[in-house]
Amino acid sequence: MNGERPVHIRFLRSSIATAGIVMLSTRAVAQTPVSLAMPAQVVASASGEARLTPDRAAVYIGVQTRAATAAVAARDNAQRQRAIIDTIVALGVSREQISTESYNVSPEMQYDRDGQRATVTGYVVSNVVRVELRRTDQVASVIDAALAKRANQINSLDFFSSNIDVARRQALADAIAKARGDADAMARAAGGTLGSLIEVTTADAGPRPIFRADAMMSKAAGQVPTPIEPGEQVVRVSVTTRWLFTASR
Repeated sequence: MNGERPVHIRFLRSSIATAGIVMLSTRAVAQTPVSLAMPAQVVASASGEARLTPDRAAVYIGVQTRAATAAVAARDNAQRQRAIIDTIVALGVSREQISTESYNVSPEMQYDRDGQRATVTGYVVSNVVRVELRRTDQVASVIDAALAKRANQINSLDFFSSNIDVARRQALADAIAKARGDADAMARAAGGTLGSLIEVTTADAGPRPIFRADAMMSKAAGQVPTPIEPGEQVVRVSVTTRWLFTASR
């Protein structure tokens, strides 16, 4: 990464009352404080990243219908969404990969000129399903098939990877290598050498989400297939390391 990484060196000296030495009783420890000098330490933080190509996708396909009554709007919605789901299954997507994301029924209101009185003019029913795809090359065909069956909402399209753990470990190795290099440089600049690693902690930034929300509904069925590009997924992590510092004599 191009940004500056926060690094610093600390020489820690303090006296503390020991309260956890196994060989001494609690009473003895309380009566006989033991003075310990903490060794000098070098602390360095760094970030690492790894890139990978997504191999999974999730498409959110919705149907919104309107009618004078809620029952009619719901019936029309159910017929259209069922046809969409059956078509997607026919493309080779299992039903276990399709789940209802949201379902909503709400009235449409019309207000008088003063805004004091409202009248129900109809009802809107919205049904959104999540379709998880295990191959990114299925995305375009699923979207086009859904639109052909009168889907009128493509709420979002998310790409992700099944190999995220491998990429995360690569990012961790990159971050720790950078932190060690910085710690070694600081130790030498301070007139000493870097000792063994005392502690390492990590903060996982997670993969950068890849999100698409294009206006794909403007394309009429039967025209050029919807272009879909998964791009790259970036996994970022940061680490903080603590090392012993040995002063030169």
